[in-house]
Amino acid sequence: MAVNLLPPILGAALVAIPAAAAAADAPASAPLDEVVVSASRGAQRAFDAPASIQSVDGATLRAAGPGIGLSESMSRVPGLVVLDRQNHAQDLQLSIRGFGARSTFGIRGVRVLVDGIPATMPDGQGQLSTVVLPAIERVEVLRGPLAQLYGNAAGGVLQVFTREGASPASLGAELYGGSWGTVRGGVSGSARSGAFAGRVDATTFETDGWRGHSAATRRQQDARLTWEAPTGTRIGLVANAFELPRALDPGGLTRAQLAADPRQAAPAALAQDARKSVTQQQAGLVVEHRVDADTRFSARVYGGRRELDNALSVPLSAQLSPTSSGGIVELDRRYSGLGLQWSQRLRIAGAALEFVAGIDVDTMAEERRGYLNDAGVRGALKRDETDRVRNRDGYAQLAWFLDPTWTATLGVRSSRVRFDTADRFVAPGNPDDSGRADYDAINPVAGLAWHASDTLNVYANLGRGFETPTFAELAYRPDGTGLNFGLNAARSRHAELGAKWRPTPDARLDLALFEIRTDDEIVVATNVGGRSTFRNGGRTERRGVELAWVQRLGPAWRAQLALTALEATFVDGFGSGASAVAPGNRLPGAPGRRAFAEFAWQPAADRGPFAAAALVHGGRVYVDDANTDSTAPWTVLNLRAGLRQRLGPWRFSQVVHLENATDRSYVGSVIVNEANRRWFEPSPGRSWYAGVSVAYVFD
Repeated sequence: MAVNLLPPILGAALVAIPAAAAAADAPASAPLDEVVVSASRGAQRAFDAPASIQSVDGATLRAAGPGIGLSESMSRVPGLVVLDRQNHAQDLQLSIRGFGARSTFGIRGVRVLVDGIPATMPDGQGQLSTVVLPAIERVEVLRGPLAQLYGNAAGGVLQVFTREGASPASLGAELYGGSWGTVRGGVSGSARSGAFAGRVDATTFETDGWRGHSAATRRQQDARLTWEAPTGTRIGLVANAFELPRALDPGGLTRAQLAADPRQAAPAALAQDARKSVTQQQAGLVVEHRVDADTRFSARVYGGRRELDNALSVPLSAQLSPTSSGGIVELDRRYSGLGLQWSQRLRIAGAALEFVAGIDVDTMAEERRGYLNDAGVRGALKRDETDRVRNRDGYAQLAWFLDPTWTATLGVRSSRVRFDTADRFVAPGNPDDSGRADYDAINPVAGLAWHASDTLNVYANLGRGFETPTFAELAYRPDGTGLNFGLNAARSRHAELGAKWRPTPDARLDLALFEIRTDDEIVVATNVGGRSTFRNGGRTERRGVELAWVQRLGPAWRAQLALTALEATFVDGFGSGASAVAPGNRLPGAPGRRAFAEFAWQPAADRGPFAAAALVHGGRVYVDDANTDSTAPWTVLNLRAGLRQRLGPWRFSQVVHLENATDRSYVGSVIVNEANRRWFEPSPGRSWYAGVSVAYVFD
């Protein structure tokens, strides 16, 4: 572990530990530990899970901001970075321990699941924009070697669990408004009757955008229906729909453009009317059956369709080459999957064991077409192909309780991912680029946990992982047309040492140290006008420390701290000239420091006033592999205050949020390796949002 990573973390720990001890006389209250399932695929306390895992409950998510995106609330999880790019055409930028930081759009390097249904495609590309925030019950974030048991591109796992229908029945509505012409509204309903429960949420969002050419409109619906049979069978049906009729893309800015006017759109984005429209519908069925007290079986099946129309900022002159795919991308994607899982508790030679095994089969097929983009107007066809990818995975995980204080975890996952493309656009200078590529991996994990006492757990884990290129990364070759099947999968080795301490019922402290070594790291080769090409960049190392501290300071006060120090570097040099990458260069897109601190005041859970203040810090971020430029570190202050009332069956609330209260100018995210040096995606200054909500409870 690099010495310079330790002082800020250990210093924070020395501050936190006396504060935790001082709270021993605080009034008794509900424990701070959450129930999680991601680490062992079975319900357990986060304190007992032998891995780095945190959970954020839905109430905290909804209180943190106006409910536009997860970037408002997830800074409280160490090791996780969720950046709002101020660009709704490109979604959030999410990474875990540096995995996913290079993504120019969507999410990759991190597995995302919603109610057990993958939101990550078989190739490793995922989306979070379809998640309806008001519907969330909790979000779990699993980091470290055990995440590798979730398969391809599992640098970490983010699982979203939505609310079930509840009794008594209720109906609600909310409305937010604020800076930059932002308006968000929503309605919800929830009910339970006997064995049946249902919940439905619908939201709409509009903004003019802080930057020029960044207006967006978004509509979402999400529903969940559950039925519990007296025989021990539980059936859940989930469905959601997402519509992004138009999201303008302002693009990145050069250093000079950033200095002149951070709110401007890139001239190329304006000239080509860069934009995106998306529709998506998805449904899934999850069946869980309790065979007996020690045996459970579950199955899931799902399917969906996603249609996308994306105008890029590629100049027309660059699209006229015979091998160019044009400047407008049109996708029609259909995807589906099946998962089966068996869990068993048993005893062998007096030792207790918990065994989980399963298979996952997922498929995706998309029609991809490219057209000329002439100042935003669709022109001639330049690409026409069918792309297919599918995975067939099997996994097994065993927890062996050696005695009351020691637990061993063993696991393995076998993965096979196949890519196929059928090229229908064959013309002079543009040959048939049909082809196929297969990626295979067997990834084991092993861990040992020591339950030192009722208040202290220590664990160590080792594991291997792999990450195939996504179809978006295979889509273009730097030296011609067709898919870039020369890309190898990145393969990684993970090591982690962690401790969880609960000195009192009102204090929680988690600490993790990790090292990750990767071969054939996939890196951006070029990034021009919204089009990226990729290559393998040799070996990389990630070393870091993560700390999470939560403290209840009294009946009404709560404090929280999350600190991350990450040193992510290239071991091998590559390239030449001005773009040469030297050994020791930092991985672009991954901040070296990340910190979150919050003090919240809430005298009563469901009525009366409440307030909170949060500091969020982001460290320096390099913009390219050659480390030719970087963003400056930044710290912003976010404030919120509100009031809740109860009048018989009615529930009311009013809240005001002040984001970046000190009006700090900073760059919140970057476009990695943008060839025209349009790296910077600036964040807004002081912003305000106000919201009201009303609910009727049928007591």
